Amino acid sequence: MKNSIGQSGQPLICASLVAGSQDEILLELAGILAKQPDIIEWRADFFAQISQPAKVLALAETIKQTAGNIPAIFTIRSECEGGQPIPLSAEQIVELNMSICRNTSIEYVDCELCNKADHLGSLKTVAEATGTKIIGSFHNFVFTPGREVLVEKFVQAAEYRLDVAKVAVMPQCLEDVLTLLGATLEAKTKISIPVIAISMGKYGAVSRIIGGVFGSALTFGVGSHASAPGQLPIEDLKTTLPIITKAMGA
Repeated sequence: MKNSIGQSGQPLICASLVAGSQDEILLELAGILAKQPDIIEWRADFFAQISQPAKVLALAETIKQTAGNIPAIFTIRSECEGGQPIPLSAEQIVELNMSICRNTSIEYVDCELCNKADHLGSLKTVAEATGTKIIGSFHNFVFTPGREVLVEKFVQAAEYRLDVAKVAVMPQCLEDVLTLLGATLEAKTKISIPVIAISMGKYGAVSRIIGGVFGSALTFGVGSHASAPGQLPIEDLKTTLPIITKAMGA
């Protein structure tokens, strides 16, 4: 797969779709694709018709076909981890994730680690049968937990046999950013799957540029609208990431 997470020499740049209607999403997609990100993410929790599975599946496939060889991530972020309020239960979300695996050519599905173990197991079974990759994620939009907790989240994703481990947290100070970067570096020595590590907000903006130095395989950039605090424009990431990569190589 082109632009597979964890297979690049520098962090991949991902841009998120966060519009509410199909027409707005496809317009947003066109604008983002013009900026040539490495990966796109559809934040389906923003979709006004999220409770209609047939429309979700059809739009997901349209997004993927329009994106062509740019991989796509399907994400329903829960309200407790920074997502939009939606009329779906945790069980319905997992079912929809499994339907995405079975019925679309979306390459990645994001599933939060707070889900029940049997839900994660069922999703992984379906994903293995369809070739879909699962990103096990943890988000805290309020503060940054301790290093041990963050490492545990990375390790948990690997223990569930998921394909990518993602942690995104909110720092209250620069020391919190160091906590996240240290946990990322430690996780890379403990697990074999790719990791995505993000410190959000103004303090964490630097992590979106240098996270790859500590092992993060992907960073999120603004294509049209930000999906989380502290994201930088795609154009800025395309300028700065190669500089960091070149410097580290030298």
